[in-house]
Amino acid sequence: MHSIFNKADNDLIIARIHKLTPESKALWGKMTVDQMLKHTEAAVAVAFSEKELKINFLMKLLGKLLKKKVFTNDFRKNSPTAPEFVFVDQYDFEASKTALIKQFSRFTEGESSITLTAHPFWGKMTSADWNTLMWKHVDHHLSQFGV
Repeated sequence: MHSIFNKADNDLIIARIHKLTPESKALWGKMTVDQMLKHTEAAVAVAFSEKELKINFLMKLLGKLLKKKVFTNDFRKNSPTAPEFVFVDQYDFEASKTALIKQFSRFTEGESSITLTAHPFWGKMTSADWNTLMWKHVDHHLSQFGV
């Protein structure tokens, strides 16, 4: 598996982000490309304790129960997401793309760049868990837009 902490691997994701255009269309799902960029940037921001999620007790329990299954398989298309990750307006494409690249690049500062050790939904998170989650999530959405 690739590593978000490895500069060469991280650059692979960033190169794919650069292939997106304002005209990029989703192969599945309802998000537009600008909404997807905002969605993935918000998910990355959680790792740096810059985005707070409000998860109730039952959902926290569900997350802990599903963690291993989700982290060892591909992400499913059209899976539900937290309300904090839903973006329905139109957003500036270039600004959104730049923000995601800037956030994702921060992982190359090393494992210590991640400041959240307990994800609000998934529970306790190691650096390996964050690597898996962030890589698979961003890869999933870039594939959604054909890059």
